[in-house]
Amino acid sequence: MVRPMSTPSVHDVAKRAGVSVGTVSNVLNHPEKVAKRTVDKVHVAIDALGFIRNDAARQLRAGRSKTIGLIVLDVRNPFFTDVARGAEDQAELAGLTVTLGNSDENPDREAKYLDLFGEQRVHGVLISPYADITAKLETLRARGIPAVLVDRSSGDDSFSSVSVDDIEGGRMAVEHLIAQGNTRIAFVGGPMGIRQVTDRLTGASHAVAAVSGVTLEVITIDALSVIKGRDAGAAVVARDPRDRPDAIFAANDLVAMGVLQALMMQASVAVPGEIALIGYDDIDFAAAAVVPMSSIRQPSALIGQTAVEILLDEASNPDVAPRQIVFKPELVVRESTTRSPH
Repeated sequence: MVRPMSTPSVHDVAKRAGVSVGTVSNVLNHPEKVAKRTVDKVHVAIDALGFIRNDAARQLRAGRSKTIGLIVLDVRNPFFTDVARGAEDQAELAGLTVTLGNSDENPDREAKYLDLFGEQRVHGVLISPYADITAKLETLRARGIPAVLVDRSSGDDSFSSVSVDDIEGGRMAVEHLIAQGNTRIAFVGGPMGIRQVTDRLTGASHAVAAVSGVTLEVITIDALSVIKGRDAGAAVVARDPRDRPDAIFAANDLVAMGVLQALMMQASVAVPGEIALIGYDDIDFAAAAVVPMSSIRQPSALIGQTAVEILLDEASNPDVAPRQIVFKPELVVRESTTRSPH
């Protein structure tokens, strides 16, 4: 049996170079304190042995790693990809990296990532929460690991957050549908345990309540995915045309894409001629859809960037008061909601 080769250690480097372990440590961390001849000897030994310094272990001994943990609801959603990009770009400026965790809207998986990041003593945690994780975030903070909520506000202001006003976004979406002459509106979204979904529905309800003669139907799905949107769309087109909504507000763009597929591919329903459709997030695919989709835009990259800025400040100043940053959404109008005049 072939035995695996052991990883060379600092002791091995010191022995080969004929110096002390302390000298090797100085060469690695404070080379200016060591004579050039000795530095060269140590680097020759490092190259010969294939030694790789364990920065992770060194950082943990110092009390904190150079990693930020980011936990998102669904890594398949391009919105969260853009949030991660913004966070990564900002973290890089501070010499940090971002490790991405996908909770997949699963509370057990979310809890495991929080425990893992705590064990790794990350520099801080960014999280778009699914379950109530307040107790775990309090535990992390007690260990010197700050946390910032992403794409969701903190209900009691106990933690900093960076989010978008989703109630306003939902209101804007449905007000736009009403302005186009639609009166039978359906909201497709879920699970309702996700705060962003309920906030968007609340905004939609406010818009409908302000106008007489307009109704709002809620079609609940158990995941914010293309497949679940397609299923919801199929259920709509299976109805008698007289019982269908004349407009649909989808809780995000992935759901809207699924609805669009069902309307156009399964039943040849004209969008927006028979049913207008608007989504949320304004991911790149919205503009590229077979019928370019109207959407509510969130500044996704800016959300990630701002969250890292706050996290770094809290890591350096643990006593700073939590901050709630709320960005305004933006209505982006495309062909899926704009009927041509007769």
